[in-house]
Amino acid sequence: MENFNDDLYPLALLMDELKHDDVSNRVEAMQKVDAIAMALGPERTINELLPFLNDVAQDDEEEVFAVLADKLGDFLPLIGGHENCQPLIQILLHLLPIEEPIVRDKAINSVNKLTEQLTDDELNKIILPIIKDLSQGNWFSKRIASCGLYKGVIVRVNAQTRLHLLNLYLNLIVDEGPMVRRGAATNLPVVINKLTEFTSTVDKTDVNQISNKDWEIISQMFQSLINDEQDSVKFLSIDVLISILEYFQKINDKSYNSDFLINSLKLIEDDSWRVRYTAADRFNKISKNFIDEEQDLSKLIDPFISLMKDNEGEVRKAIAKQLPDFCKMLNNFSSLKPSIVNKILPIVNELSQDPHENVRSSLAINITELSSILTKQQTIDKLLPIFLNMLKDEFPDVRLNIISNLSIVNETIGINSLSTNLLPAITELAQDSKWRVRLAIIEYIPKLADQLGEDFFNKELLTLCLSWLWDPVYAIREASVKNLKKISEILGSDWAEKFIIDKLILIKNSSTLKNTNKNNDNNADDTIHEDNDDENIDFASFIIRITCLFTINELIPVLNTKTITEKVLPFIDDLTKDPVPNIRFNTANSFKIIAKTLISHNEKDLINDILSKLNSLADDDDVDVRYFALKAVEEINQ
Repeated sequence: MENFNDDLYPLALLMDELKHDDVSNRVEAMQKVDAIAMALGPERTINELLPFLNDVAQDDEEEVFAVLADKLGDFLPLIGGHENCQPLIQILLHLLPIEEPIVRDKAINSVNKLTEQLTDDELNKIILPIIKDLSQGNWFSKRIASCGLYKGVIVRVNAQTRLHLLNLYLNLIVDEGPMVRRGAATNLPVVINKLTEFTSTVDKTDVNQISNKDWEIISQMFQSLINDEQDSVKFLSIDVLISILEYFQKINDKSYNSDFLINSLKLIEDDSWRVRYTAADRFNKISKNFIDEEQDLSKLIDPFISLMKDNEGEVRKAIAKQLPDFCKMLNNFSSLKPSIVNKILPIVNELSQDPHENVRSSLAINITELSSILTKQQTIDKLLPIFLNMLKDEFPDVRLNIISNLSIVNETIGINSLSTNLLPAITELAQDSKWRVRLAIIEYIPKLADQLGEDFFNKELLTLCLSWLWDPVYAIREASVKNLKKISEILGSDWAEKFIIDKLILIKNSSTLKNTNKNNDNNADDTIHEDNDDENIDFASFIIRITCLFTINELIPVLNTKTITEKVLPFIDDLTKDPVPNIRFNTANSFKIIAKTLISHNEKDLINDILSKLNSLADDDDVDVRYFALKAVEEINQ
């Protein structure tokens, strides 16, 4: 410890930790390298730390390299600025060609970070030679690394140099190595986007403005990509196409639209399912570039339908997500509107019965948005039957996705039509003989309460929600209790008091405990009947009493203080004398929840009253009741 303040200590400590046998220790040490640099200062960092890191970058594990590559991108302020960048870049040059993608990508990101802070002169003298050298490297990983560096320099060089760089990039696009071509194709959209941004910021008369020669080279790149023999390369051409389309949209040049449309259709109809999947996933990004021309947009309808009918489920899933936005584009032209109803909706109906559950689920998320495009009558005639069918789907996500978006349909056809058509299906599912089906529908009810409003909920769904409290299956009762809390959070404390708390109190008061008082058998009449009418809900049943208690426990945080003191506390207090210990020790938990709720309202007298009741329970004959009562007192006092 005597050497702790020694100037050499931070570096010596790092060197020692980076020689540890355990790679996790070396990774942890490398995470602190920026702190070490701050402790050393710029001069010693350049002269002592960076030479050491240069050695580390040539002889360690990839996990350590990844951390080092990531850290170096933020090192310029620690070495006195961009004037001293060369030692950093020299270290990164060791990491750029590493075959491990994580290390290579972090090194590329760090070089690009450093490039942003360099002057144009430094960029030309330091970074450009590196890009040229890597692009012509004899090892494939060098050429892959170079692909990620072009975006940092392409708009900061003069027109002649840019043309030279694009020719170098073209060589990468046509490289014999598929991995190199894939790396070049992946980064090409970013390069094009940089050129698009540059075009909008520079004057048209500027000598460095993007020229036709630049676009001739980019066009060669694109043509090479769409004809690539490797699917893993060809599918990347779709993002390149989108970036090219966005460029010409930006400069308002539509003279090439017919060529772009031909290329788009070629990719959409490609033999490779990966290419078709990517085209389906980006369909609206492609089609929005043809939205101004009715004739061009109409040519995309049949390809869209062919993707909806594709043999691959992943393609159908992807195109289902594009459905609402594409139909909105068609809806802008009166001559194309009939295609939505006559051509697309019949295929939507087929997709709603697709054998792949993920396709149906994807469709369920998006199909409700069609109601805002169609007329009210078309929605009722064409869409509602599909909704009804999907509400009965065996896959829970399909049902959830439909119910989660019913508010959109409600805006089009109105609550009356919606309830008339869909409520019977929901009610049927809620009373299904299979408890898992009932459980699934319970989870959707709060969404309906939120979307359809209190009046509709009270009239059509409240009775159904309360009936689940008395279901024969525990999982249903448990879900129902949590469900009522969610609904109460949506509809408010007053609603919970009026329609749940008062209901539970009514059940308690209208039932008799005579049988239970005469017979302390813990299992007295524990049968729950399928008939859920109020007169058949017997508070003498242990399950009924415990369910009421669980319901109140869940609702306490939602209720106002007045309801808690005037209605909830007396209800729970009566149950402290229950003959079943399980009930009594759950009342202890109820008191704890109430006390914690009242603490925020500074209700000291009520809290003291609750502590008194808990102390009484602490003297109970049952060991579990005593334990939970004492535990509640302890937590309240904390």
